[in-house]
Amino acid sequence: MRRVELDTAIAWAAEEGWNPGPQDAACFWAADPDGFWCAVQDGALAASISVVRYGEGFGFLGLYIARPEMRGQGLGLQLWKAALAGSPARCVGLDGVVAQQANYRRSGFALAHRNIRYGGARPAGLVAPKGVVAATALPFAQIAAYDRACFPAPREAFLRAWLDAPGHVALAVVRDGALAGYGVVRPAPAGSKIGPLFADDAEVAETLFAALLVAAPEGPVVIDVAEPHRAAVAMAERAGLAPVFETARMYTAPPPAFDAQKVWGITSFELG
Repeated sequence: MRRVELDTAIAWAAEEGWNPGPQDAACFWAADPDGFWCAVQDGALAASISVVRYGEGFGFLGLYIARPEMRGQGLGLQLWKAALAGSPARCVGLDGVVAQQANYRRSGFALAHRNIRYGGARPAGLVAPKGVVAATALPFAQIAAYDRACFPAPREAFLRAWLDAPGHVALAVVRDGALAGYGVVRPAPAGSKIGPLFADDAEVAETLFAALLVAAPEGPVVIDVAEPHRAAVAMAERAGLAPVFETARMYTAPPPAFDAQKVWGITSFELG
C-alpha cells in the first residue's frame, strides 16, 4: 500500500464507525511502512488490511475492510492470506469484531479475552489533578522502556509519532523519581479517544485518567479496556462511561510477555 492509500483505508474505517483520529494514518505508517496491504480492481482501491510488524516476534492485524460493493467475492480473503503470508512475525494479534470472530478462528487465531470500548459524555466539573507532567518533557528512553513493559514488543517509531502528533496530549506521573505511568488523549471525528493508559496501580491510573479527561474538549470520550481488567472496567464506569462496542483480542500464538495489569487503556484496536 502507498501512503495515500492508507488515508483511504482510514476514511473507510471512519465510515464503519471505528472513529479513527486525524493523525492515526501518519502514526500507523511510522510504525511499519511495509505493513499495509491493499487490493486494487479496475484501478481503484477495493480492500485494505494491515499487519504491522514490531520486529520478528510480534505483529498486529487491523484495517481489514472491503468496499461494500466488493464484499462477498473472495477478494478480502485473498488479501488476508497474502498479508499474513508476508508477515514474518511469530505471533500476530488482532481485535476482531463480533461478526468475524469465527472466520478468524479458522485462520488460526485463538481468543485471549474480550475488549470493551467505553464511551459517553466527558464528565462535568473536572479538576486537573496534581502531580501530572507532560510525557514529552521526560526522556524518550524512559517512556519507551515503560511502554515496553506494557506492550508485547518494542515500538519506538510508533511511540515517537504518537506522543508528538498534532492534537495528541501525552501526560505522565513520576513517583519517587521513577515513571509510574503515562497516557495519551487524541481527537477523533466523534469526540476524543484515550489510549494508551498505562499505570503501575489504581492510584496512578485514576490520576492520569482524570488528567486526560480534563485535557479533552467537551464532548464524547472513549477508552478501550480489557474486560478481565476489572479495576479498569470499574474506573471507566465510575466516570459515567458505558459499553458501546466490543472486540475479541485474538492471537496466532502465545504473545510475548507484557504486564497486562498495567494496561488500563488499550492504545488502538488497529495496532494493539
